[in-house]
Amino acid sequence: MKLPITYSLFAVLATAMNIGVQDIAIRLYQGPFSLILSVGAGTVAGLALKYMLDKRYIFQFQAHNAVHDGQTFLLYSLMGVVTTLIFWGFEFGFNAIFEPKEMRYLGGIVGLAIGYLSKYHLDRRFVFRKEGTA
Repeated sequence: MKLPITYSLFAVLATAMNIGVQDIAIRLYQGPFSLILSVGAGTVAGLALKYMLDKRYIFQFQAHNAVHDGQTFLLYSLMGVVTTLIFWGFEFGFNAIFEPKEMRYLGGIVGLAIGYLSKYHLDRRFVFRKEGTA
């Protein structure tokens, strides 16, 4: 039971990082493409935090060297493409349907929750699998 709680806590932390960075970015820059840029900045910040937490505390992954760590991060990021599309779909969908930014953020939170659940299973199977397993 400890693993699901820890993973959920890390998902909440990465979600808070993502939404927080988005909010800061949109406050600092309100020009052309500000929404897309803020969502992109939040996504990168949340991804980096989640990778560091997942590899160490969820999957107890130890990279052989910096190249191996970079390859693992790339694969982790690629697995996140589909889940990021889910997240963005909810966030931009809520933004299109509802007016206030808080509803857009709520859509982002819902999308991130669905995405993180999917991502755990993808990461366990393809990114942080034990040597010799598929």
